[in-house]
Amino acid sequence: MEVTGPIGVLGAGSWGTTLAQVLAQKGHDVDLWVFEKDLCETIKEKHENTVYLPGYALSERITAHHELEGAVAGHSLLVMVVPSHVYRRVVKDILPHMAESTIVVNATKGIENETLLTMWGIWRELMPHPQFAHYLCLSGPSFAKEVIREAPTAVTLAGEDLDLAKRVQQVFSTRNFRLYTSLDIMGVELAGALKNVIALAAGACDGLNFGYNTRAALITRGLAEISRLGVAMGANPLTFSGLAGIGDLILTCTGDLSRNRTVGKKLGLGMKIEQILGDMKMVAEGVKTARSVYHLSRKLDVDMPICSRVYEVIYENKDPQAAVSELLERDLKHELEWD
Repeated sequence: MEVTGPIGVLGAGSWGTTLAQVLAQKGHDVDLWVFEKDLCETIKEKHENTVYLPGYALSERITAHHELEGAVAGHSLLVMVVPSHVYRRVVKDILPHMAESTIVVNATKGIENETLLTMWGIWRELMPHPQFAHYLCLSGPSFAKEVIREAPTAVTLAGEDLDLAKRVQQVFSTRNFRLYTSLDIMGVELAGALKNVIALAAGACDGLNFGYNTRAALITRGLAEISRLGVAMGANPLTFSGLAGIGDLILTCTGDLSRNRTVGKKLGLGMKIEQILGDMKMVAEGVKTARSVYHLSRKLDVDMPICSRVYEVIYENKDPQAAVSELLERDLKHELEWD
């Protein structure tokens, strides 16, 4: 399971394009799958992603492909960066072109609405058994625009095979992009997905002009909800105090580059979700993940009041101010803060 030849990156949004650039700058040839045909041609001609990362020159080592096979067949390492709601379909499409020894690094953050599975769950359901150990997850506090301009960044790479994770860690790591390894795929994927839902709530509080006290409380109690669900699903609780947990949560809840925080802020200002999403080019994964988390928390009987209010604001048209009031007026049924 060595990484040889070009690396395939599937998904040419801002994060997929950035990871392709990181790998290219490390000296790897990269085949980037671009869903939009016009954008694919533009990247070929201009070496720039004019839709999702305008103004950043891309390495000559990156080759854009509109056909999936060109970025999959014969590649020893694939990086998955497609939106979570099309993830299953893309996996099905690429499996016939993959070798059994192909290493998969997942950089998609989300939980499938229909099955309530993380991306790892989708792979385990679709992938032949011997390939389970070849799957890793990359997540952590990493805005694409900061990574591509080489701002120092640290993220987590999780996999069941630590030796494999360490080899792939070397593939990605640069002087400005540092990877830490973990054995907790479930925890890392859940943290990456759920922080987007909490960021929607943080943005709504900013839109309502509540201030820093509210945001700090929301992030802290949001982390408690993420940890509760993670532990119920077998994750290591320490994962949520690391880069993939609190690190990514803080970034997404406070950073102006956060799409999910931006959507939440607009909700707090009184805009409707349909209008907000209609004006966006990029995907705010938290919107779809809010539905998954709402149903998953009920299925597992895990108390997640913040995530539940986010779901109600988005999908049941609850007023954001009323949602906050309900959170504060709940019964004080727990004596200990960490319950």
